[in-house]
Amino acid sequence: MRGRVLVIAGSDCGGGAGIQADIKTVTALGGYAATAVTALTAQDTLGVHGVLPVPGEFLRQQIDCVLDDLGADAIKTGMIDRAELIEVLAGCLGRRTRRLPLVLDPVMIAKGGARLLAPDAVASLKRSLVPFATVLTPNVPEAEVLAGRSIGSLDDMHEVAHQLLTLGAGTVLLKGGHLPGEQVVDLLATEDGIEAFSAPRIDTRHTHGTGCTLASAVATGLAQGLGLRDAVQRGRAYLRLAIANAPGFGAGHGPIDHAVTVDLERLGSF
Repeated sequence: MRGRVLVIAGSDCGGGAGIQADIKTVTALGGYAATAVTALTAQDTLGVHGVLPVPGEFLRQQIDCVLDDLGADAIKTGMIDRAELIEVLAGCLGRRTRRLPLVLDPVMIAKGGARLLAPDAVASLKRSLVPFATVLTPNVPEAEVLAGRSIGSLDDMHEVAHQLLTLGAGTVLLKGGHLPGEQVVDLLATEDGIEAFSAPRIDTRHTHGTGCTLASAVATGLAQGLGLRDAVQRGRAYLRLAIANAPGFGAGHGPIDHAVTVDLERLGSF
């Protein structure tokens, strides 16, 4: 294993998204995943049915335990549902991990439509966490909330990507999967310009946890010493392969195949 990633996110008991998807992704790409859980959720492929919050002080304790003993080469954040937790995490980042790459996935809305970030916490996220981000990875609905405007086209995506850079993140990876069309276009925006990554849309309903997965894949690449563009390219390739090989579980938005990189035939040599 190479590349330690501290994942700070919520738990998905269905295993397709959240911290479970993060652990699977980091492991599948050869990294080591440690975790700090922000909330427990009761959810399946049809939606989120319950959320049990984690106290802020316990989140801090989890982060300290990981960093004091195991260490980290990158940090990835997912569901952080309350302003209290955002401020706790911002304090930890400022005090302990300012030099580590941070991939911030601003998880706000679940695949089934449930809101995962309290409306009053959006301002805290923008003010306290986004400026720490090496990479901010919103999808279209999340970018609309952060920018306070709608996105209906690729031109809108370009404008919003520029706008989100002004919040202080080093880079914005704006994911375009929610827009209609035969091609899915993601934009990687930096102060030097915007690069578009385009690929044919995979026609499937099994896309639960894709945002978590891509952000964790990018974080793993950065933890392993890849450049940002290479980390994004590898992460997108891994995600597309995992989507294409989804196992078909569940009645709604099913999980993808995070183990697509695992070669089970190698077990025969042991």
